[in-house]
Amino acid sequence: MDSHELKARAQALRSAGKTPKQIARDLGVTRAVATRLVRGVEVVRPGRAHPSELPLVGCWISRQWSNGLGIADRPADWVDDEELPPMAMGAGLVSVAVARVDGDTVTTCGFLVDTYCLGVKNALPPTTSGPNELPYFVGDFFAAYDQGPVEAPIDLARHLVFGAVDYARALGFDPHRDFYSAAPLLGTWEPPSQITFGLNGKPYFQQGPHDKPDRILRTLDRSVGPGNYHVTVVTELHA
Repeated sequence: MDSHELKARAQALRSAGKTPKQIARDLGVTRAVATRLVRGVEVVRPGRAHPSELPLVGCWISRQWSNGLGIADRPADWVDDEELPPMAMGAGLVSVAVARVDGDTVTTCGFLVDTYCLGVKNALPPTTSGPNELPYFVGDFFAAYDQGPVEAPIDLARHLVFGAVDYARALGFDPHRDFYSAAPLLGTWEPPSQITFGLNGKPYFQQGPHDKPDRILRTLDRSVGPGNYHVTVVTELHA
């Protein structure tokens, strides 16, 4: 079958409620290929609960998430590393993962959050899998960090993710497109966030491999004015 037919069959199976693992088996492709083919497809289930109403399995956040941030009336369970050295790995670029029970499967999603400037830079749309696969998902999702994540309450994830999106929008930056499909698993957002974003309250742009620094710096010049933000770029800027 050609690629268009393969995609159509995969999406039809997903709409019928099959998991990417089951679709991969039915179509004879890898799970990674199946996941890519069905990304963003809504699963139609009569009477299905809203994602925020599904029982929470767990929420995880990369360490150093609070580095450089201000937190008003910090709840006792909003924990992080005790030492927060400037520019430690994880500071300003935070990963958040959420998992909820969905019938006999687990639905997971994730966010890559620039807490200093750009908000949600990337997101992993909801994906369903078997409960025994959850530890592997968490391990893979946080594999880039030196240490494993901290378990966190879902309200912290909401304040961190939605708050960073609100902060970035005020600076002129929209979240990654997949944020919108993943966000419902966080639950209902009631602003404002208890977190003060930016590096010590001031926007700080750290260039990543896919960022366009010229455009980002022009946006910051318009929103907060030249000299009112910090910046680190790794490539030569062009006027």
